[in-house]
Amino acid sequence: MKNDSESFSQLVSLMKKLRSKKGCPWDRAQTHRSLLPYLIEEAYEVLDSVEKENDLKFKEELGDLLLQIIFHAEIAREEKRFDIHQVINSLRLKLIHRHPHVFKKRKKLSPDQVIKNWEHIKLATSDNKSVLSGIPRSLPALLKAFRVGEKVGRYGFDWKRKEDVLPKLKEELKEFQKACLSKSKKRIEEELGDIFFTLVNLSRHLKINPEIALGRTVEKFIRRFNYIEKELSRNKKSLKKTSLKELDYLWEKSKKSRGVSPQADAPKKIDP
Repeated sequence: MKNDSESFSQLVSLMKKLRSKKGCPWDRAQTHRSLLPYLIEEAYEVLDSVEKENDLKFKEELGDLLLQIIFHAEIAREEKRFDIHQVINSLRLKLIHRHPHVFKKRKKLSPDQVIKNWEHIKLATSDNKSVLSGIPRSLPALLKAFRVGEKVGRYGFDWKRKEDVLPKLKEELKEFQKACLSKSKKRIEEELGDIFFTLVNLSRHLKINPEIALGRTVEKFIRRFNYIEKELSRNKKSLKKTSLKELDYLWEKSKKSRGVSPQADAPKKIDP
């Protein structure tokens, strides 16, 4: 079995070969921008494999994500900007610099203290002195809101307890109701955004990632709606021509099925 450094070097060499004149036409045609959708997709594939607790898939998806990083680094090397080894060395130096409690003067810190130190060191060494400058603008809105609250919270700009967020949520709901009465789309959108932002902050205090929580809820909705579709199909009924009352009945039934296939759980005849 090859050692880690040898395997990594061979992987980098493979990418160089794919990008060479005798390599793959598709790989040669790629640019940083054309690869961006794949980078994002692979990151979500990693997330999905973790959610499913599938180690075989997790290992595979981590490899696919690593491939994207090597791909980008190889394009940069060809353009004489930097290479994968400089990427790794930069990361090595960053890890040492931002963990002085481990690599310099050893000091026992809690996980929260480590994160605060990381942010303070990052701010002190960054060209942009804003606490929020490192948050990518392209992040999904829920995750972006979560990270904004997380970062400013490390500097004390935050509610002290999760219970303190609830009155703010009630306040925002009242503001939203008033906005709806005004029929101003701009105001309604603004107040709805405030509700989402407050809910994200509440989820942060509850130590729940809102992106993951909402994602799971959407998947649950899809499973239950698929149940309805399969039941209607089994009974040769059209979704378009089914009454809301019957759909509600099947929806309640899907909640009790807990993932059991409708064929195994459903009655032979649907009562409206």
